[in-house]
Amino acid sequence: MAKILLVEDDPILGKSLKIGLEVGGHSVIWEMSLRTARQQEQNCSFDLILLDVNLPDGLGFDFCSELRSKNSRIPIIMLTARSDEDSVIEGLRAGANDYVRKPFGMRELLERIRVAIKEPTIREEQVRYGPILILKDQRRVLINEVEVEFNRREFDILSYLIERSEAVVSREELIHQLAQGEEIFDRTIYSHISHIRSKLKKLPN
Repeated sequence: MAKILLVEDDPILGKSLKIGLEVGGHSVIWEMSLRTARQQEQNCSFDLILLDVNLPDGLGFDFCSELRSKNSRIPIIMLTARSDEDSVIEGLRAGANDYVRKPFGMRELLERIRVAIKEPTIREEQVRYGPILILKDQRRVLINEVEVEFNRREFDILSYLIERSEAVVSREELIHQLAQGEEIFDRTIYSHISHIRSKLKKLPN
């Protein structure tokens, strides 16, 4: 099952797609504008985005380009009534993984989703918490789309805590996770956490 962000302003098609995707075993959050889609993408972690091209407050191409400019590798499938080749090329150049012309069958869409999610070249493990996006493969941290530098230990600590944001992480658990054969002292952990907090406090609100 994949968690999908569906961005489609047509209420009839959007409802139909949401039902069809959920019947197909997926979890779906449906938004009808780029503004709300951006909010959802910033606050939640998705496995795939189904993105209409023509939306009331802009073009899906622009949203796709924005995500790729932030180094997001989330699979994106464009949905559009446009049938000309130039539009297809524009969508692919914006960073879309696939381009589906309306009307389309639900079985076809579900198969395209399956392929997009399994494609290894576009997948990267990401962790998001509010404005914080952690690109684990690249060991990079973006906060409000601005890259913030953390050393190796700081990155490991921040990444571990963000992944468990809904749980209480004990000092012993954190030391055990980070040790990996090395000896780590309490004061070292506290020092790294202090540096992380200092960097976060310096960021503009």
